[in-house]
Amino acid sequence: MISRIRGKLIRRRPGSVEVLTPGGVAYEVEIPLTVFERLPREGADVELRTVQIVREDSVTLYGFLDDDERSVFARVLSASGVGPRLALNMLSTLAPERLVRAILERDIAALRQVPGLGAKKAEKLVVELADRLDDLALAAAGAPAEGRAAEEAVGALIALGYSPAEAAAAVRQALADGGGAEGVELIKAALAAVASGARER
Repeated sequence: MISRIRGKLIRRRPGSVEVLTPGGVAYEVEIPLTVFERLPREGADVELRTVQIVREDSVTLYGFLDDDERSVFARVLSASGVGPRLALNMLSTLAPERLVRAILERDIAALRQVPGLGAKKAEKLVVELADRLDDLALAAAGAPAEGRAAEEAVGALIALGYSPAEAAAAVRQALADGGGAEGVELIKAALAAVASGARER
């Protein structure tokens, strides 16, 4: 079982990367958008925590930058009816601690922001996983004030027409750049992050 890959990032794009190990083997690894946004530039060294899924017709690696992300992915994947693609969508839309909180707090509205996760499936997910996340609950409670402010900012950007993934990415960038911004200031910073990202592309 491949649990970690370290090497040079030779290709990065939303959804997947290629990592060339010192031994000369390149691995293709699927990733959520929350990981893509934090990757270094191509040519830099990177280390990914991975989950390897073996099926009859394929072997796929899913990669994350820290153990919390990998743990949440594996736990969500253990729910019935949740495959790797949906689990990646969840972590592309909601940060790991926010996803855990949404499940623990039975926040169906937040879960429904995830592409491919309808109301019935979200309710089933909550029922099935609510008792399996006790060991991850501490991370979910790590920054409640920031989490609420970020959630409101994400909701505001979605109301302005941005996709859930774009809104979440912009708010995360704004928090990283501006520290303790909240409320209207956080929304303004997130909109500036969106504009900056568009110029860079």
